[in-house]
Amino acid sequence: MTSLRTLGSSDLEVFPLCLGGNVFGWTADEETSFAVLDAYTEAGGNFIDTADSYSAWIQGHKGGESETIIGKWVKARGNRDRVVIATKVSQHPEFQGLSAANIKAAADASLRRLDTDHIDLYYTHFDKPEIPVEEIIGALDELVKAGKVRQIGASNISPERLQASLDFSDREGLARYVALQPHYNLVSRDTYEGPLQDLVAKEGLSAVSYFSLASGFLTGKYRPGTKVDSARASRVQEYAESERGQKVLAALDEVAAAHDAPVARVALAWLAAQPTITAPIASARTVDQLPALLDVVGLKLTPEEVQKLTDASA
Repeated sequence: MTSLRTLGSSDLEVFPLCLGGNVFGWTADEETSFAVLDAYTEAGGNFIDTADSYSAWIQGHKGGESETIIGKWVKARGNRDRVVIATKVSQHPEFQGLSAANIKAAADASLRRLDTDHIDLYYTHFDKPEIPVEEIIGALDELVKAGKVRQIGASNISPERLQASLDFSDREGLARYVALQPHYNLVSRDTYEGPLQDLVAKEGLSAVSYFSLASGFLTGKYRPGTKVDSARASRVQEYAESERGQKVLAALDEVAAAHDAPVARVALAWLAAQPTITAPIASARTVDQLPALLDVVGLKLTPEEVQKLTDASA
């Protein structure tokens, strides 16, 4: 059985691979989403990530489709106390921004869709620098005190705003961010490495990386000249055509062959080997895609292999 990891300074213990819920209600219908969630939890997984805005970008969707599916699944399985559910605020079409009033209203809407009385981890999805950190943290603290939220986190935030938020929480004795969700993978390192990563380490936060597989590019299925039938294909084609992307794939292929492992597993193992990363996020739109992701914990790269991948992605 895979050991769970503690999220920052919190009491939340999570599986070292977080299941991304962005595909639920988008490229995975309700039945398929249930099957993916079942397979993930049967393998020991307990950490599910979503957002109130998923999947508002699809014509005819309102946002909250992913939360609704997760809520139905949890109710059907009766396993609410065995899963850690993370969701986010600021991007839902009807609940834009991070004003105190919006945070509270959006949280209540998420709770209804998730059909639960509490959110385990509540992220600010995109920081809004025009809103004082005092207002944001104050509203989040009220949700924690009300029992609606257990722990709080941030995503897409500058080091300066994150530090200011942590300082305010410490000074006032209010709820404090325990996790950061950064955009981070082998072909996007400057989105996290540097001041942000240093701050996460200094303050004892956990990083839960999103776009961990670069929208599917780091699964190895996207190659120069290859057409892939996927909703994300246009987004990642530029990786496949770039010199850096090809170097990364070559290094991944070499390490994957040495371990007889899927390329995706190696890409996630590189992330898991990075300082401060507690659980990369990866999504699966079919049950067949899960095995390559789930065994990331069982794959230990050598220091030389980690360095080979790091050099290729420089």
